Amino acid sequence: MPRPIQATIHNAALRHNHQSLRVAAPGARLWAIVKANAYGHGIERTFEGLRGADGFALLDLEEAQRVRDLGWRGPILLLEGVFEPRDLELCSRLQLWHVVHSDEQIDWLAMHKTHAPQRVFLKLNSGMNRLGFAPERYRAAYARLAALPQVDEISHMTHFSDADGDKGIEAQWAHFQRATEGLPGERSTCNSAATLRHGARAEVRGDWVRPGIAAYGASPDFPEHDAAHWGLRPAMTLSSRIIATNQVEAGATIGYGSIFTAEQSLRVGVVACGYADGYPRHAPTDTPVLVDGVRTRTLGRVSMDMIVVDLTPVPQAHPGSEVTLWGCGPNGAQLPIDEVAHACGTVGYELMCALALRVKVNVD
Repeated sequence: MPRPIQATIHNAALRHNHQSLRVAAPGARLWAIVKANAYGHGIERTFEGLRGADGFALLDLEEAQRVRDLGWRGPILLLEGVFEPRDLELCSRLQLWHVVHSDEQIDWLAMHKTHAPQRVFLKLNSGMNRLGFAPERYRAAYARLAALPQVDEISHMTHFSDADGDKGIEAQWAHFQRATEGLPGERSTCNSAATLRHGARAEVRGDWVRPGIAAYGASPDFPEHDAAHWGLRPAMTLSSRIIATNQVEAGATIGYGSIFTAEQSLRVGVVACGYADGYPRHAPTDTPVLVDGVRTRTLGRVSMDMIVVDLTPVPQAHPGSEVTLWGCGPNGAQLPIDEVAHACGTVGYELMCALALRVKVNVD
């Protein structure tokens, strides 16, 4: 039989999450964010769950081609825009919308020969300090774009850096309001955290919301709020099985580096899962895991192909028992990916995107 580790993608959860996000931002249109191969879930595997969105947003032309090949005829937005002038040719052919965040991209549009003008989203740097025009330069960039015959409609965009925390969005929102005041065009400002926390404000949610991680069932502001608080369901389950059990006596150590020492006699299980599968190597002892739907913990260092778990809460466990690394377990049990990520000092985004190619993926 094949090695028992597998990932399962839940399209019903994707549809549910998008509906929850629509409720959070009533009246706004919804981008399905499928960058990074749909956050590690797979564009082709998630398409049925996400196709109820109003558009797909992604990073590169190869991803855009894949979405078109799946039969999508609606809007597709390149979130980082084009990377060189000839990319605009494919934008014309595939009818892609694209972000404009630099003078060079405006220059390339001015030189582009096209019979059909293109839809662009002009990006404001409102404080994230990654991409976009500074507030004092935004209107000049808008004027340049508006003068080009290669450009059709111009929409306005920014990205909130602190929508998930105490600092909030107000300072950046004020920059966006001032920069875009009186300019025609649709607005898009809200990522997952802003959609869930501020989407009820019509002026903030604007015309398009761009929830990424929330669509896949993780909370953008964990641990303040978990996914269940926002009505979200996990879209990915990573599961495996116990392949061996051992009795470890008090004083014995487990795993590479002997970083865990048993304080008492323990029965432990060896699970077919390791960092070569995408499970984080830096996961410490006590990272949560489910065995036969019962919550327990990891012990010692994660190996390339195996982890060890404490079977004390699950005395009936045996080789073949089901192990849920994150997602949906048996009998309705769940282990939110945010809890695993938090134990590892990271975020659910990283765990999703790190799923290794050797892991078999099923779609339910």
